[in-house]
Order: sequence, then structure tokens, then C-alpha cells
Amino acid sequence: MAQSYKFKEITVVPTAKDFVDIVLSKTQRKTPTQVHPQFKISRIRSFYMRKVKFCQQAFHDRLSSILQEFPKLDDLHPFYADLCNVLYDRDHYKVGLGQVHAVRAIIDNVAKDYVRLLKYADSPYKCKMLKRAALGRMCTAVKKLHASLAYLEEVRQHLARLPSINPTTRTLILTGFPNVGKSSFMNQVTNANVEVQPYAFTTKSLYVGHFDYHYTRWQVIDTPGILDHPLEERNTIEMTAITALANIQATVLYFVDLSEQCGFRLDAQVALFHSLKPLFRNKPLLVILNKMDVRPPDALEPDERALIESMKEGGGVEFLPTSCLTAQGVDNAKNKACELLLTRRVQGKVESKKVDSVLNRLHVTAVEPRADRPPCIPDSVQQQRQMKQMGMEMPKRRTEKDLQEEQGGPGVYSVDLKKQYMLQDDSWKYDLVPEIFEGKNVADFIDPDIEARLTELEKEEALLIQSGADDVLDEEDWRHTQQLLKEVHSKIQQKRVENALTKSRNHVPTPRQRGSGIGVSEVESHLTDIGLDASVVRRRARKTPHALSSGHGEGRTMQEGEN
Repeated sequence: MAQSYKFKEITVVPTAKDFVDIVLSKTQRKTPTQVHPQFKISRIRSFYMRKVKFCQQAFHDRLSSILQEFPKLDDLHPFYADLCNVLYDRDHYKVGLGQVHAVRAIIDNVAKDYVRLLKYADSPYKCKMLKRAALGRMCTAVKKLHASLAYLEEVRQHLARLPSINPTTRTLILTGFPNVGKSSFMNQVTNANVEVQPYAFTTKSLYVGHFDYHYTRWQVIDTPGILDHPLEERNTIEMTAITALANIQATVLYFVDLSEQCGFRLDAQVALFHSLKPLFRNKPLLVILNKMDVRPPDALEPDERALIESMKEGGGVEFLPTSCLTAQGVDNAKNKACELLLTRRVQGKVESKKVDSVLNRLHVTAVEPRADRPPCIPDSVQQQRQMKQMGMEMPKRRTEKDLQEEQGGPGVYSVDLKKQYMLQDDSWKYDLVPEIFEGKNVADFIDPDIEARLTELEKEEALLIQSGADDVLDEEDWRHTQQLLKEVHSKIQQKRVENALTKSRNHVPTPRQRGSGIGVSEVESHLTDIGLDASVVRRRARKTPHALSSGHGEGRTMQEGEN
């Protein structure tokens, strides 16, 4: 149940200034920012109305999230409701949330009024001023929440630091004077690692630890020390302990320091027990006589013993001596407290009205044993019974751990998992498991005489090697063979080169075609026709014989004639 409250998931509450900055920045980023002169007045109205509505919705969503995430005291378990009242003051808490709710309604009404006025604005300037006034009034309303938002942020931080206590689960509550050993006891039975110091009021708030008992999870609540004075004079630290005792159904372990090293006399501790006794009503109660290593109960004086015995008035009180320093009696006290609570829970369920409806759904059959099937008692059990009747002890069975210690310890000894197989024939225990491939046993396709045949093949290979030893070439024959091989390779390479040369020689060359150039005479005639001097072309052609030779031989003939 404590997890469903989700105190640690409450969003951070910003200050009023940050609240305004966040919303106005978001409004500026998420809405259009420019108005052009050519816009119609209807479009300008819509532009500013959108800004007002968006700002109102942003404020509304932020404030609504605060109201939804903070717990409602009326819906909480009485333990958490009273704890909030002790730590934060119920009225102040409700006033803070009420102011947030009221400001949210004011912002909604302001936005509604100014949107109505913007519908009838007749100029861009008037629309702008109405928008500005609307956002200003919203921000002013939020700034008035400065004190409430700061208070709610402090409450959020404190709620996030509260321990996750489940008020309905199996619980042990440790209570008593300061420095009597409550935190030491909790460190012994759980892994909470609560701070322990030799002075009073080391524990200033509730601490929770957990342990397992009979495969179920139990929680232990370590409460701050309580002093013996009226309820009105107790401070906040003491009231947290009173709240846990009053609202959580659990086994109460009241600690008494017999050695009086806590700084409080034994009669003061007994007086505190009697003043807290109304809170112990309808709860299992154990009185833990702690620090028995310093002063055992047998060493008490008669008047001190009478004080301790006076705590039994009214019945239902058990005394258990413990020593948290030596852990003597700690486990016994823990187990006894768990058994008392389980018995009380079962008794409460039996006395409830649901028992009859459950019993009506149950039916227990009475089955008669069959005459033809007598009970089967194993031989080992019968042998154990006979040896027990004779006063003999059964030989201790050697476990795998004993074998491991005898044969080298862990890492050396390998557990034999096949020796416990229950088969028809014990000789089958260490047989190889057949290998199955595609639904068939691989062993069915293996020749049983394969090893003999392999041996014969090896002998035959040895004979062949021995008989072929005489056919080995000598060194001179080997060199001759290598020389012949080189000659063959060189002839092959030479043949490849010849074929390549022959192929390139037999290739038909592509004939070059003379370009159809224009002769000098044609150029001269063309220049003369258009009225230009052609002598420049003639002189240039003389300097470039190639140009004269191009064409149909005119340039070459003309040059020869001149020479």
C-alpha cells in the first residue's frame, strides 16, 4: 500500500517566479508571434485569443498536476494521515492545496472574461492591450501563491524522505526510552544498518528494516525514544513514534534497560510503560529486558523485581531477556514476536464474519483405507524405527559435501551424478548415451569391424612402403628429370610468346583516311569573291608545307613550280 502512494514520484513544485517564467516562455514558443498590418481584424482577434487561451491552459495543467500528485489526507491510511498531521499540520497542508485550487479557478475565469472582450475588440491596439492585461492578471494571481508553493515544496521533499512503511503487512514495532538498545536490536535481526551511538535521541525518525520468517517478508519499525511526560508536551520526534503505535497493527516490543546505562531509572521506564499501555491494547506485547550481559534479571533487587512484575497487570505481557551486544536471546525474541502476531492474525480471521462463508465452500471427505492395498512403509524407515526402539543410532549418511572434503575440496572433487540412477541393471549407469541424428541412432550405421579393418589397412600401407623403397630415384636421375622438366616449361613459354607475336603480325591494320581538306586555291577564290586580299593566305601557306600538301596536291605543285 505504501508503494501505491508514490510519495517519491511527486514532481518538483517551482517557485512563483519560476512558475510564471515557465508558462510565459512556453506561450511565446508555442504560439504565433507576428501580426502583419494587412491582417483582417478577425484574424488579429483570433491571434490574441489563442495566446490568452494557451496561457490559461498551461497554468491550469500545471496547477492541476500539483493537486493530483499530492496525497489527499482523507484517502490515506490513518497512519500516514496522522503522520502528515504531526509533521506538516493537517490544516496548513489543506490550506496550501486549497489556495492552489482557488487560483486555478481565478485564472480560468480571467481567461474566459478576456476572451469574451477580445471578440468585440475593434482595433489591433485594443486586442494587444486586452491580451497583455489578461496575462498580467494571471501572473499576478500565481505570484500570490508564493508562500503556498514554497510550503508545498518543503512538504514534497519531506514526503520523499519518508520510509516506505506498509501499515497492513506483518510488522514488529520497537519502542521504549532513548538509548535502551532498539536500534541495536534492529541491526541484529535485519540489514537496516541504523546508526547506533552512546547518547540519547540518536534515532530522530522512523526507520524500517526487513527480514524473512517462515518464507514471508516481515518489516521492523525502529521508533525514536519516548520520554515520560504528557502527550501535549511531546515533540514532533516523539509523536512519530506515538503515531506508529496507535495506527499500525503489529507486535510491540517494549525495551527495558536493566543496567540503567541509558540514563533513566528502572521505575521511570516502568512508568512510561504504564502511560503507553492504552496504545498497546489489542496488540501482542513483549517486554524485552535488554543488556542482560551487564545486569541479568537474577541480579535485580526485590523492589526492582516488584516493579518489573507490576508490568504484567492486565495480562498478555511476556518477558524475554536479551543482549544485543552478544546477540543472546535476540533470535528467540524475534521468533516469539512473530508467532504472537501470526496467532493474533489467525484468531482475528476466525472471529470475522467471512469464516462461515469460507467454511460453507469447504468439504472434507472421509476416505476409508482399501483392504487390498496396505500402506507401504520403506525398508529404511522400518529399519530406522527398529534401531530407535533398540536405542541405537542410525549411521550417518555420507553426503556429497563429506566426499568433497575427503577428496580434495571444491574445485578438485567432481560430483558423480550417475551413481543415483535407478535402472533395471546397475551396470547400465555408465553406458554412453546414444547419439541421435535426424531421428536415427548413429551407432546403427557404424561397422562393428571397423577397427579390425583399419588395422589391416595400416599393415598393407606399411608393406607397400617397404616394397617401394627400391624404386626411389638416385640423385643423378633426379637432376636429369628436373632438367627435362625445365626444358618442357621453357618450350611452352616460348610457344606462348611466338603465338602472341604472330597474332599481332597477322592483324589487319586499319587504313587511315585522308581528311577532305580545303585547298589553298579554293580559299583564295573565296576571299577574292568577298573582297579581301588573298596574298596573306598564300604567304602563310608557303611557311607551312604541310598545309600546302593538304588538299588535292595544289599546294605541292605550286611550290614545285615556284622553285
